[in-house]
Amino acid sequence: MTGRTGKTYVGQGFSPARSRSAVLQFGTGGRPRSAELQFGRWAARIGVAALVLLALSVPVSVGQVAAPETAAPVDSLIAGFSKSTVASVSDAVDQVIGKRGYLSHDVRPYVPGAFVGRAATALVKPAPPEQATPALAVKHSVEMIDAANAGDVGVIVMEGSLDVAAIGGLMGTAAKARGMAGMVLDGAVRDIAELRALELPVYARSASPATAVSRYASVSQQVPVECAGVTVSPGDIVVAGEDGVVIVPKDRAAEVLKRAQEIDERETKMIPFIRQHRSLQKAIEAFNRI
Repeated sequence: MTGRTGKTYVGQGFSPARSRSAVLQFGTGGRPRSAELQFGRWAARIGVAALVLLALSVPVSVGQVAAPETAAPVDSLIAGFSKSTVASVSDAVDQVIGKRGYLSHDVRPYVPGAFVGRAATALVKPAPPEQATPALAVKHSVEMIDAANAGDVGVIVMEGSLDVAAIGGLMGTAAKARGMAGMVLDGAVRDIAELRALELPVYARSASPATAVSRYASVSQQVPVECAGVTVSPGDIVVAGEDGVVIVPKDRAAEVLKRAQEIDERETKMIPFIRQHRSLQKAIEAFNRI
């Protein structure tokens, strides 16, 4: 070996073929190629072993094995009513229950948005200032919200006045955080701009800046309440939209839904009939529906 060119060793009787042989036999750092290959294999094995040891060092139990998340069970009644309309549901309650399910006309969307959900109720009554403390004024309303399930509808009744707010921005923030579908108030609402920013639908009978503190005391939660002309029990289905709010008693909900679907189907057929014949009277005679 007489010298080297660059970092590749060159032997006596240099030729391109022998040069290639030398490159194959010796690494670029001056070590024999076979030694370099052996070192690479050894390093690779060390790396794999280290990964195996690292994996074994992490405790694994059956409970830690990742499993597909189980979705919350779908309430088929809620899903069904969501595909109907407020008007059809109102008519269905009339026909199945035999009495109104719609709330008074002055229950309007101060923060718009349609929703369907199960009712969670709270009752608040007038009280002297010593009983209407900050701790007691909205106690059960707060408890109802804090215990609500996602998709529930808060129904709060402020007996005796439409001049006192049932909820404001703080209670609305909690309701939104709990995933509630919306609020229905037999009473007033305040902090409307905040509630609108939260995108929490709120239907109420009035708007007022007045607080319940020193005026009202919370009475109970999750009890039947008289809300804007209709009895609402916990678990009843609340259907709300631009037309208003309808309450469906939970023990007759399946019957009401079936009738509402029949009404929707009939009206879907009536629309093209009216356009074709250009007569509402003929449609009423043919479908016995208005």
